[in-house]
Amino acid sequence: MPEEHSQTIMAVDELLAIIQRCQILEEADFKGEDFNLFQVAGQKCLEDGYAAQLLEVIQNEKNKVIIKNMGWNLISPLVRCIFMYKQEDDKREHCLRILDQLAQLCNPKELFLGLLEQIEQTSGEQVCQTVMLLLQPLQTVLLKLQNKKAYSVGLSLAMIMNQLTPLPVPYTKQQIQEDRLGLCQCCNAVVDFAKPFVNEVVKNMEKSSEYNDMELKEELIKFCMKSLKYPLLTAQLEQLEGIEEHPFRHFAAEIIDILWNIGELIPLVFVRHKGKSPHWENQEFADIERKNSADSLACLSYLMFVQHFGVECFPVVFSPSYLLLCNMTHIEVLLKRTEESVLSKGLDLFESCLLRMEDNSLLHHYLELRDFINVPQDLVKIMTLCPMEHMRKKSLNILQLLIDKFDTEGKYTLFRCLLKTSNHAGVEGYIIKNIKDQIHLALTEYDNIWFTGHHLISLLDLVLSLPEGAETDLLQNSDRIMASLNLLRYLVIKDCESDNQTGVWTTLGKIEQNFLKPLRVGLNMSKAHYEAEIKNKKENRKEAQSSNTVCSLTVSGEKMPAMTTGMQLQVLHSALFTFDLIESVLARVEELIEVKTKAVMDENS
Repeated sequence: MPEEHSQTIMAVDELLAIIQRCQILEEADFKGEDFNLFQVAGQKCLEDGYAAQLLEVIQNEKNKVIIKNMGWNLISPLVRCIFMYKQEDDKREHCLRILDQLAQLCNPKELFLGLLEQIEQTSGEQVCQTVMLLLQPLQTVLLKLQNKKAYSVGLSLAMIMNQLTPLPVPYTKQQIQEDRLGLCQCCNAVVDFAKPFVNEVVKNMEKSSEYNDMELKEELIKFCMKSLKYPLLTAQLEQLEGIEEHPFRHFAAEIIDILWNIGELIPLVFVRHKGKSPHWENQEFADIERKNSADSLACLSYLMFVQHFGVECFPVVFSPSYLLLCNMTHIEVLLKRTEESVLSKGLDLFESCLLRMEDNSLLHHYLELRDFINVPQDLVKIMTLCPMEHMRKKSLNILQLLIDKFDTEGKYTLFRCLLKTSNHAGVEGYIIKNIKDQIHLALTEYDNIWFTGHHLISLLDLVLSLPEGAETDLLQNSDRIMASLNLLRYLVIKDCESDNQTGVWTTLGKIEQNFLKPLRVGLNMSKAHYEAEIKNKKENRKEAQSSNTVCSLTVSGEKMPAMTTGMQLQVLHSALFTFDLIESVLARVEELIEVKTKAVMDENS
């Protein structure tokens, strides 16, 4: 007999010997040594390819008590062997049948701990495979548990989600279709795993209107909240052409269904701090819990109001402004993030809420709320700092949408706030253009006190000024300065001194002192400086052996990348062109003021 064959027979014989010895013992008489011998012999049978013989032993009715007490020890080697064999291998099929038998026969408590330990120990590319393999036996065991069932279900779901969370979420169409690590498939398998426990809660709620056993319900809420944060917060949830059933859209729909079925969907959407918040002695843990909850609720709102999951459950009684109010906290949470997948959800949610509203319908009182001040400032940060151009453009469009929705006083207040806080000439120029549009409406279509008279004068004090007088960096502030000059030109042309509806003629002396004169001085200084720089560069180029000499240049206080002298001259000429542009509009404004002032003086003389 070959040595290898005899070793295998020995492994099976050893197992049978242990089984025979334990068959005559009472359950209470099993010793630690018996457990160890059974595990070693069973593992040897599996590793040597004798799963069929082990399956026969497990299925033998005489061994029922032994398997009930000792079978859970085989979980770890069993999982290893299942992954070792190929899909079509008979030995793999035998191993899967052993796993199913263990789920039916073993002590539920012991097997539960064995399965959970196996999930906890898995890592990397095997996480999803291991979880999907063990979900069915884990569900079988949990349904058998009598004591601490809710706690055990919660522990299982938490362990599974903790193991999945480090995995990257597929984002592109190709990644979702490929599902290399199996995350898409695994997430939906976990939802199926949870369904019997959801049904249990639903049945108990139907039996009694005062359903008091909240433990299982709370565990399911925790699972849904974790799922909303991962993977749904960072997942691509738009419909994708060529993917018939988008796995993450399916998962999102299932999570929404769970929350609806257990009666928690609407409360979570409309109550900011729902559910028991665990008391943490450690403030850091409390902050993490609060942030996780905020992320999850923000994602839930996105699913409902943008992707319209659960929309059929939604009560059609809330005003658009109330929906915006409820969502501003969530919008702020999402806009604070930098990942495209999360940031885009915040912009989409904000846009969706605003599009429900009529123009000029959002009351100015909302700007007394912190979120309504913070969110426009977050939009400005995205517009000016986000590296993705399409995000910057979308933020600008949404800012304009927000401006359009506010009533006149709201627009006025928002303009003042953004002029004081944006610290960006381009944004300030954009706001000043909006102010001009509102003044035009006030003068031509309807009267309003906010963009005429003393309120407007107060706003013009912010607009028609230079941050640092004549020393202001005109190049860096050119967008703001051009918008301010265009506004002033409009006011001088549109508002006659005799009418003075805007009040601009009353405050003209102040405007000249704080804006026009310092601007003229600053322009002369800047032009002289840049002309001298150009002259200097040209002389240096003549002296240099080659025009390709690389040197550095500072423009608007920022050091430019290394450039040839020719490139530097281009930049300097471009700056001079900007100054000429400002100067031409300034000259036109001064000319208009002079002509109109002279005309009034002639009338009075």
